[in-house]
Amino acid sequence: MLTDSLCPLRIVEHFEDKCTVLCVVRNVVQHRLHQPTKSIIMSGYKPGKLIIEGKTKQVYEVIGDPKLCILVSKDRITAGDGVKSHELEGKAAISNATNAKVFQLLNQAGLRTAFIKVIDETTFISEKCEMVPIEWVTRRLATGSFLKRHPGVPEGYRFNPPLQETFYKDDANHDPQWSEEQIITANFKLNGTTIGKDEYDIMKRTSLVVFEVLERAWATRDCALIDMKIEFGINSTGEILIADIIDSDSWRLWPSGDKKLMKDKQVYRNLVSVTSADLDNVKRNFKWVANQLDHLVPPTKSSVVIFMGSPSDKEHCQKIAKHANALGLNVQLRVSSAHKGTTETLRILAEYEGSNEKVVLIAVAGRSNGLGPVLSGNTSLPVINCPPVKTDNVAQDIWSSLNVPSGLGCTTVIYPESAALAAAQIHALHDHIVWSRLRVKQLMNFIALKKSDAELKNL
Repeated sequence: MLTDSLCPLRIVEHFEDKCTVLCVVRNVVQHRLHQPTKSIIMSGYKPGKLIIEGKTKQVYEVIGDPKLCILVSKDRITAGDGVKSHELEGKAAISNATNAKVFQLLNQAGLRTAFIKVIDETTFISEKCEMVPIEWVTRRLATGSFLKRHPGVPEGYRFNPPLQETFYKDDANHDPQWSEEQIITANFKLNGTTIGKDEYDIMKRTSLVVFEVLERAWATRDCALIDMKIEFGINSTGEILIADIIDSDSWRLWPSGDKKLMKDKQVYRNLVSVTSADLDNVKRNFKWVANQLDHLVPPTKSSVVIFMGSPSDKEHCQKIAKHANALGLNVQLRVSSAHKGTTETLRILAEYEGSNEKVVLIAVAGRSNGLGPVLSGNTSLPVINCPPVKTDNVAQDIWSSLNVPSGLGCTTVIYPESAALAAAQIHALHDHIVWSRLRVKQLMNFIALKKSDAELKNL
């Protein structure tokens, strides 16, 4: 309901021109339609003042928590820096659902994002960030604006590794492409952090990983991620986060790799004239994308079974299990001695051979390691030795795991983390979530080294 101060009848009193009245009334109504709803307040987050309003969203402060903000999507679709624009009933809810599912996937992979949670059909809560005014575009195939800027390159040219581009957010100048040097020398200062070479490198590497994670995920639905754009924000502690919204406005998706089947906003961009039937088709495409995303985070079916030759090896095995869990693997611990209970070892092995599950075996046995070779000689499942090396018997412990009879393929690592990583890399061949966890772990190593270098060089 419109308040008395914004009542159309009272507005009419101030204007003689009817067209002006109609425009003002329409704008007032639209503004009210996008106000935070009662359900937001009931969720425990009280919206404060409007921070910024874009073409397709509004951002509000959260009263009582300056570290958070509320993002409200609009039922509006635009193209060409807003030159083409239409109301699209239901788009806000579809966009909000799509965005939530994408960020939940990125969070599960271990990436740091500003997204916190959905609080109603069109709204979500995010960490409040000062936004870096750069769009980071990653491309697997050449298409769209890239072809216009690079005549002679055939459409579909494949970039390995993916091509990365950066564009300064400036609607008036059609978001000009910027170089690394332009971004660094702009000296953007956001929440106390100046965007320099290190920050640029972190955002560049992160944007590539975001693309690769989503590309792998979409491939499980026989859908090619052609290109996409993301943005970053700096939170109150100075941390770089993947922020803003990622929905069907953000990427090109071609089912079966076929451009004619595209399901993204390019369908809308390509329309010379726009009918209600066209808009319905665009909305159906967006719904299809949101529905497909439900399948991109399946339950974990990648397992590691850690065989220990003695209960005394439990602590070593628990270290392996901790690292394996962090990489998204299911873990089971079993105790069986290949020397003292060969029959029982083979019986337990048969459980996993007959389970039809994807399993990697890790054998933990010191001294004379018969466990790993016995397992390897009686299964086609991958076997990794990780002996619990004792300082007084290092050479013998390691040698007994390395010097295996011919015809056996078990490998040997020394450290618990290495065993978990080796198992995860095997599972990554079929499990895109595990693959993503590994990729993000590499990214986090890169970021940690960058931060350490920055701290020490300034001492």
